[in-house]
Amino acid sequence: MTLASEGDSMLDSADDDGRKYRAPALEKGLDVLELLSQHGAPLTPSQMSAQLGRSVSELFRMIQVLEFRGYIEPTPSGYRLTNRLFTLGIAHGPAKDLVEAALPHMRDLAEATVQSCHLVVRSGDQIVVVARIEAPGDLGYSVRIGYRRKVIEATSGLLFYGFASERTRARLRESLAARHSKKQVADYVAAAETAATLGHAERPSDFVKGVTDLVAPIIGAEGILATLITPYIERTPAVGSMADATEQLRRAAAAISGEMGHSAT
Repeated sequence: MTLASEGDSMLDSADDDGRKYRAPALEKGLDVLELLSQHGAPLTPSQMSAQLGRSVSELFRMIQVLEFRGYIEPTPSGYRLTNRLFTLGIAHGPAKDLVEAALPHMRDLAEATVQSCHLVVRSGDQIVVVARIEAPGDLGYSVRIGYRRKVIEATSGLLFYGFASERTRARLRESLAARHSKKQVADYVAAAETAATLGHAERPSDFVKGVTDLVAPIIGAEGILATLITPYIERTPAVGSMADATEQLRRAAAAISGEMGHSAT
């Protein structure tokens, strides 16, 4: 095949969506990555096939290549995303600056509270863990970098709404209304507004018993950038208190906010 014919094979001047060029194999791979990102849980090839409207044989080669290149990995219940895309995404720009500013304060927070902590950003209608510091010692609870959860379900999600501009709030409500019931959205908005009034969020984890999510906002020059989370575990014998941990968390978040251009009033 000549170079000209290879180029012509990707050209479709009468494409329905108005695009001049197509790369079908690349688009299949991107479909797989986007599906796994949106779903938030492992999927088998047959489940991907059903949701994407493609045959398993069509997706098989894409899945194998993505696994070989380290973008996805197998689990007992199917394939899931690795951290590779996330690592590429924060290799430069604002996300890298945020992580670099946050890590020293996160280390100090973990040492002071003897708890782990996580840095979380919002991506569409999901939250994503972008950095973490393990608890000192032998006991602690943390989730992997790249972990995602629906914003409406996550404690961090309350602050991403509560501290957002009215325009961002409206867009988020519209997005959530398309996927969740009116009651779910109304309950989320009410809880988010309460958290904003308090200046932080605190509630028991709804999927790990014995863990209380303590969350404070990280504010930049133009609004909320991220959240800082301490998944608080009550230790025996006690090391400090939950109230102390909350205060330490808020101070750390305020310090990071200052480095990101926020002026406290």
